[in-house]
Amino acid sequence: MYEDGTVDPIYQAKARVLNNAMQEIGMGKYQIHLFICAGFGWFADSVWPLITGLILTQVTAEFNFNGPFLTLAANIGLLVGAIVWSVGCDIWGRRWSFNLTLLIAGVFGLSAGGSPNFVTLASLLAVVGVGVGGNMPVDSAVFLDLVPGTHQYLLTVMSVWWSLGQLLCSLLAWPLIANYSCPEDASACERSQNMGWRYLLFALGGITLLLWCLRFFLFTLVESPRFLVGVGKDAEAVSVIHKVAEYNSTSTGLSVEHLNQATEQKSGRAKRPVLSRTSVYGLEHVKALFITRKMAISTTLLITLWGIIGLASTLYNSFLPYLLTSRGAEYGDGSLSITYRNQFILSVIGIPGAFLAGWAVDLPYIGRRGTLAISSGLTGAFLFASTTARSSNALLGWNCGYVFNSNIMYGVLYAVSAEIFPARHRGTGNGLVSTATRVFGVIAPIIALYADIATAVPVYIAGGLIIFAGVLAMLLPYEPRGKASI
Repeated sequence: MYEDGTVDPIYQAKARVLNNAMQEIGMGKYQIHLFICAGFGWFADSVWPLITGLILTQVTAEFNFNGPFLTLAANIGLLVGAIVWSVGCDIWGRRWSFNLTLLIAGVFGLSAGGSPNFVTLASLLAVVGVGVGGNMPVDSAVFLDLVPGTHQYLLTVMSVWWSLGQLLCSLLAWPLIANYSCPEDASACERSQNMGWRYLLFALGGITLLLWCLRFFLFTLVESPRFLVGVGKDAEAVSVIHKVAEYNSTSTGLSVEHLNQATEQKSGRAKRPVLSRTSVYGLEHVKALFITRKMAISTTLLITLWGIIGLASTLYNSFLPYLLTSRGAEYGDGSLSITYRNQFILSVIGIPGAFLAGWAVDLPYIGRRGTLAISSGLTGAFLFASTTARSSNALLGWNCGYVFNSNIMYGVLYAVSAEIFPARHRGTGNGLVSTATRVFGVIAPIIALYADIATAVPVYIAGGLIIFAGVLAMLLPYEPRGKASI
């Protein structure tokens, strides 16, 4: 997939040897369990950014503050998490990042339910964001490093966990907030009358901690073999491959000698490369993603795509429950029960999108770029169409189309970024694009502070931006379809 000079030739030769070994082992029990455990990260990345929109109305009624400030605090935490964990996993390895992110999210999410005031709630949700912000960059790198090249499309299907997170969050919010919130006509909203959003945070914090326990105590994550060869630990990389083979009840003929031969073919016996240098200096990982003109264009386009889509989606999704309530009130059916019923329906609609995306990305002539472009265009089109709704049900219908296509769009975007970045720099690359979407996620609530979010203006902006992103997707110089990631 890469032109000469893009990837260190010695690392590339060793990565191909590891790819052959992983293909020899095949798709087995370890990869299935990893799909589940890594999927917990997608789940958390779906649940916690969504939570601020779900509880916004009730929290503002109780604490009397300007609503977008809560979303701003959460997104600042997500931004910090994206930077720290993604760059860190290329420096100190994947395992620590993989195991700590969910723990932080669960502990502080559970604590947020007991917040006595807005400042405490915003601070705790910001720390939750620090944990959650590392899940997508780290977990996608972990999964791609340990799955055979023939099954890389499963990284796109992984977005089903994102949809399941939305589904569970909406399913819990529906009865809890509808039944345990202050009456809409109440002159004052006391804590005892408004426990629904607290129950929701307690439930989601507990579930996140449970998921952390499952993947920490019941599943042993091995270190990425590509990371290990990138820091000169060939023997450990071979040992990891054999552990995966043993877990799958199969075997591989890989040995350290195979990696040494790959090195000698590229550098000669007298020359021993020092591969660990880029593992120490984070800036070297960034430079490597712009090392050639083609790679620089690819990295820049991916950062731009994530930034544009992050701004558009955050601007729209963060205030979707508010939009459904306010528009529903205009149409005479804006009760909390109907609002969260609609949110639940939207969550269900997103699930089949993940499987359709996994099928489409391997289609000839379409691949990753085509699927991303088509789904982005349709996502933007449905957003524009939603402005024509003259009833709550019509608005719900248009939003169903938006959610279905946006889940495909995000599933492909998450996968194609990880596939394009070389494994040695994948954490950093994932961090750059995640940082872009988090930066614009911070900008979105600032826009909402000074814009009238009850009008259709944010919808037009979001739709236009996403359609533009679909055009940019066709300009990506690399198409990972049919190519094993290194």
